[in-house]
Amino acid sequence: MIASVRGEVLEIGLDHAVLEAAGVGYRLNATPSTLAALTRGEEARLYTAMIVREDSMTLYGFADTEARELFGLLQTVSGVGPRLAMAVLAVLEPEALRKALAESNVAALTRVPGIGKRGAERMVVELRDKVNLVPVQSGPPGAGPAPIVTPVRDQVIEALIGLGFPAKQAEPAVDGVLAEQPDLDTSKALRAALGLLGKNR
Repeated sequence: MIASVRGEVLEIGLDHAVLEAAGVGYRLNATPSTLAALTRGEEARLYTAMIVREDSMTLYGFADTEARELFGLLQTVSGVGPRLAMAVLAVLEPEALRKALAESNVAALTRVPGIGKRGAERMVVELRDKVNLVPVQSGPPGAGPAPIVTPVRDQVIEALIGLGFPAKQAEPAVDGVLAEQPDLDTSKALRAALGLLGKNR
């Protein structure tokens, strides 16, 4: 099991980063907020979870162990796999997720694309008591977002399509978000669009 990767950041994509450690480049799927704290060419450490399937081996990267533990905990709920667990953490930061579960805030959970009312209620019932067993990460998160070179709209639409949304849903959602807040960077725009799409499901 690979528990963490430390090395130079070779590449930052919309849903992943590549870190080189001991001459090997590791592709790590990560949330927008985790990716925003990375800088290409600088050294970084991401805590990882490795998911092995019959046809794939995938690494998921997290800024801290708290997010990684919550990622694992979310997958103990029936019907929640790695992709949906990452979507939850993309929309709700660990603290917000803990709060939503502790307060049985179904509305906050249904903002996540792919989680309906019934799924959110099941998540609350199954995780409400367990979520407090995950240690809270202390200390500030990493540096702020890196500057975005390519147009934010195209990047966010591409990311949403990569997450399984059809272009006809992704484009108006992104346009709506950027019309209200044109200065958003990619990670914030993606999170806002995910929230909007979650409400409209």
